[in-house]
Amino acid sequence: MIVLRRFMNNPLRNFNYLIACEETRQAIALDPLDGEGMVQLAAEQGLDIRLIINTHEHHDHIDGNPAVQAATGAPIWAHKNALGKIPNQAHGLDAGDVIELGTLRFNVLFTPGHTPVHLCLLAPVSEHESVPVLFSGDTLFNACAGNCYNGGNVDTMYDTFVSQLLPLPDETLLYPGHDYMKNNLAFALDREPGNAMAGYWADQVSAFSPDDMPVMTLGQEREYNPFLRLHEPRIRERLKEEHFPQLGDSDRDVFRALRSLRDQW
Repeated sequence: MIVLRRFMNNPLRNFNYLIACEETRQAIALDPLDGEGMVQLAAEQGLDIRLIINTHEHHDHIDGNPAVQAATGAPIWAHKNALGKIPNQAHGLDAGDVIELGTLRFNVLFTPGHTPVHLCLLAPVSEHESVPVLFSGDTLFNACAGNCYNGGNVDTMYDTFVSQLLPLPDETLLYPGHDYMKNNLAFALDREPGNAMAGYWADQVSAFSPDDMPVMTLGQEREYNPFLRLHEPRIRERLKEEHFPQLGDSDRDVFRALRSLRDQW
């Protein structure tokens, strides 16, 4: 698998992706914002864009669709519930669907929460992929969970984490839809000040440009991402001490509280 990640240098800090088969050079444009830029990048790399996939309907994930489609004729695929929300969507995907292009193979995960129609793409281990690869859109970020205040629901996001993300193995590579890593690590340290790995990675990426941000594994995320560390006593203690004295004991309660604080961070 060839993964070309490009930072959009916009206020929302989007990543755009070209994902290509090494053998056929056929490619997927995932969540294009700068459509012309993706077409140019494909040409420079000798890639043939055959498919456009949107993880969800927000404008910063679909605004490049027309330029890519005009240049390549590639159809637009997204979740079936996004039909009517994404212009010119040709096909509706559902949980469990398999997308194949050359040697690329992706399982479709239905991951509502950020929006009701959100999906993620998971490339499982195969003869072509030695580790799983997750393209998580706006569901899971480095050191954070996606927001839920623009058409989403925090309880639905929690359910998505439990059912779709927590079962994935530690070696899964994570490719999120935005670069918020520095700010998210600062939030993680605020919530769990003694977390050595959060401190280590905050120091490591402090001088990095967005295009140079590391590709992390879920195992690494589980060491510092507070939304994957809901059982940690210190996280729970600080929430009760500083903001939520009546915090419930469930993981859902902790998730809700963390997301509420991150919304204001």
